[in-house]
Amino acid sequence: MRISDLIKMGLRNLSRRKARTALTVIGVVIGTISIVVMVSIGIGMNTNFTSQVMEQGSLTTVTVERIANIMDDEGNYINSKEQDNKYIVFGSDTLLDFYNPTSRNYTTKSIDLTKDKVTFQFNPYEYVVNERKKPFSLKLTNYGIMEKVDNWEYDYSCYMDIDYFRTLYKKYANTLNAEDRKKALSAIENYERIKITVAMFLEPMQETSNMLQMVLGGIGAIAMLVSAINIANTMIMSIYERTKEIGIMKVLGCVITDIKKLFLFEAGMIGLIGGIIGIGLSYLASFAINKFGQPLFQALLSTNYMYNMENTKFSIIPFWLPFVAAGFAFLVGVLSGYYPANRATKISAIEAMKTDS
Repeated sequence: MRISDLIKMGLRNLSRRKARTALTVIGVVIGTISIVVMVSIGIGMNTNFTSQVMEQGSLTTVTVERIANIMDDEGNYINSKEQDNKYIVFGSDTLLDFYNPTSRNYTTKSIDLTKDKVTFQFNPYEYVVNERKKPFSLKLTNYGIMEKVDNWEYDYSCYMDIDYFRTLYKKYANTLNAEDRKKALSAIENYERIKITVAMFLEPMQETSNMLQMVLGGIGAIAMLVSAINIANTMIMSIYERTKEIGIMKVLGCVITDIKKLFLFEAGMIGLIGGIIGIGLSYLASFAINKFGQPLFQALLSTNYMYNMENTKFSIIPFWLPFVAAGFAFLVGVLSGYYPANRATKISAIEAMKTDS
């Protein structure tokens, strides 16, 4: 039997029993929706949780070594001691929206380091400047600007080598009076704050996400199990109704494996059709969850960990998920139809021809 003939016969047999096929497909649809939504919520929540924590500081571990090998763009090793550390690196948004004293309409000004003259100063109100010395200022010549990373801690901050900072700060301290100079030099050796971001904030969020995934996963597993039983039942009933048809196929010389392929194809198509419909409805469910699900998730999740739930995507369907879901639904159909298909091949042609069906 040609593949094209097998496909035509399989689709025709499914269309002959529309009501039974539709009811069987519905079970696969429900199971597919549950599984796709389960995975999408898990991906969406974990992505959102990670971004929420990242906004409070990176989870990346940075190893700082006293001596390290540094390579240039061509892969050549560079002696770090020979490198000029007199650089200031600006976050992507630190030079935006400066106060403009010359503006009559209170408009702000964005700084262009290639055109505007920029000087660096320490807080002039912190200590009393020595009247005999000129206030410390630094003209910016060596600088860099980081790319935007959508993290306020980096986008709105400036960075420099700590040894370079100490050098500049000591120059600034020398412009102060004796008493304030002593306080300033003492202050540079101490830290006012050390910020450490750890994954402990992420753990309870992931536990909540896992709990929701287990609930939806249980529903999806039950729905898929019921749909698998329905597919098997549908195919067994189909065998009883088509016993004479199977006998005729055998009498005409149809290969047993072709008969098995026919029933496996029909079972697989039931799973595939249900999977495709379920995937389409999953996108609608994902849209509804993202649009109207905020109150529900706000009640389920601790607000101590979720800092901003506005415009949050609680459900994200990656491009690979529909293909995996469709393949899984097809596989469930084929596995469910294996026993009925195997049973159809064992029907005696002579006994089948005596059947009145």
